[in-house]
Amino acid sequence: MSGHSKWHNIKVKKQKMDQVRGKLFSKFSREISVIAKEGGSNPDANPRLRTAVDRARDAGMPNENIQRAIQRGAGELAGATYETVIYEGYAPGGVAILVEALTDNRNRTAAEIRSLFTKNNGTMAEAGSVAWQFEKKGLILVEKDKATEDDLMLAALDAGAEDIRTTDEGYEVVTAQEDFFKVKTALEGKGIPLVSADITMIAKTTQSVAGKEAQQVLRLVDVLEDHDDVQRVYSNFDIPSEILQQVG
Repeated sequence: MSGHSKWHNIKVKKQKMDQVRGKLFSKFSREISVIAKEGGSNPDANPRLRTAVDRARDAGMPNENIQRAIQRGAGELAGATYETVIYEGYAPGGVAILVEALTDNRNRTAAEIRSLFTKNNGTMAEAGSVAWQFEKKGLILVEKDKATEDDLMLAALDAGAEDIRTTDEGYEVVTAQEDFFKVKTALEGKGIPLVSADITMIAKTTQSVAGKEAQQVLRLVDVLEDHDDVQRVYSNFDIPSEILQQVG
């Protein structure tokens, strides 16, 4: 029985990984289709599409899946029609939450997101009550052992980066939206490996939470991110690293 149990456990683990990968690829496919529909199907002429395609490839999404998503967005293949919706709310401790979703049924998604907030000690808020606390920026992450601070700063600032922040984990290069690809290309041209590079929403200020509230905040963010329609969840929490490590 022990041998059977071992193989069974391997099979179950693989099925779980396939499910997670399938959900991730589905979200990428939906995002790519919407961006291609809104801004054109040529990644070289549509920076948002180029970013989405790069993220999908970095996650291991097959190129044929990416191309089908682009074709659906361009109207070359049949598929559901999705729209972008933004939900705003608060987590425990007054932490601001911004949820970006793509849905083919606005009423259904709104009801389900509201339920997730309510069941996890959060509250939905009116449009505009949270969004002002964030600003859209390019964000590039670099590990400390992959580049010296001086080399990174010289390459990034010369290419137009707004700021370079040093954290315990590494460097954070912040750019304006319009300068994101120029800075990203400059760093790659210098041979600096990037942990991630994306256009995202960055909180203008942070809200400190700890203890039980911190656990509740992380739980709410987790269940929101797991929803099929949700593409991104942004928040302004500042949680002690030891709590993040425990949850992680």
